[in-house]
Amino acid sequence: MSTPAPGAVLRGAVDLSSLRNRPAGQPEAAAPAGGGAPASRLIFDVTDADFGQVLELSRTVPVVVDLWADWCGPCKQLSPVLEKLVTELGGRLVLAKVDVDANPQLAQSFRAQSIPLVVALVAGQPVQLFTGAVPEAQVREVFTQLLQLAAQHGVTGTVPVEGAETDAEDRPAALPPLHQEAFDAIESGDYQAAAAAYEQALAENPRDEDAKAGLAQVHLLGRVQNLDLAAARAAAAAAPHDVEAQFAVADLDLAGGHVDDAFARLLDLFAALPTDERAPVRARLLELFGVVGDADPRVIRARGRLASLLF
Repeated sequence: MSTPAPGAVLRGAVDLSSLRNRPAGQPEAAAPAGGGAPASRLIFDVTDADFGQVLELSRTVPVVVDLWADWCGPCKQLSPVLEKLVTELGGRLVLAKVDVDANPQLAQSFRAQSIPLVVALVAGQPVQLFTGAVPEAQVREVFTQLLQLAAQHGVTGTVPVEGAETDAEDRPAALPPLHQEAFDAIESGDYQAAAAAYEQALAENPRDEDAKAGLAQVHLLGRVQNLDLAAARAAAAAAPHDVEAQFAVADLDLAGGHVDDAFARLLDLFAALPTDERAPVRARLLELFGVVGDADPRVIRARGRLASLLF
């Protein structure tokens, strides 16, 4: 199953029908009759038996589903990021955590071939987000797209958070001003303005790693927003040495979570081109490395292969 860019609803691609309308009790943070999760819990564990309640909850508020396992190192890196960002959003999203070892039916339903796998539920429908431990800036932007998608489907409820400030002016700023400006621009779909904000942040502090990652991600989102996956793949297959055609598919693959596929495509292209035509491919690879994060094992492997092709 190919993974589309974040925001594409996978109707029919994941079969959750067997998990609906279970006679079991509600999950620990599922809604009482009035709808929404308990005020004190935005993050909760869910099982095969009670997942039907989570599907119903997704008709009110978007549900992020984190499929993980105790033995999975990248899962332990990603989970705190998911929990932090869901908490920051103050009830606009909830996080359902699925231990795939203890819940094989859910793992099978979501086709969890590798973990961590992060999906979402909007109005009872699955939305595939990404696979692997991705950088916080990328997760933040994916969540922004998810909220936009949910709004398009009329899922705009919130979960009341116990102890939360009621006056927005009293809340501490979650982001530096330029980062907040970029985030707001992303939320409105203005990637050019978001890029400008990140560029200004970098001009003020060239070592701002979050701004670097955010800028690379915004550039990626801007490039893929109007691409058609089938047309892009057909064009790339017809012209294997066409740099722009290969760039388009690599961007789509990365945005859809197929990180190794994206890197392999560009590395193969780099190897096939004459030396004097390789610079743009190397530059795009370095940009995509920044999106994923220098510490990611997939980036480390790809950097190693790139180095071997250079010398």
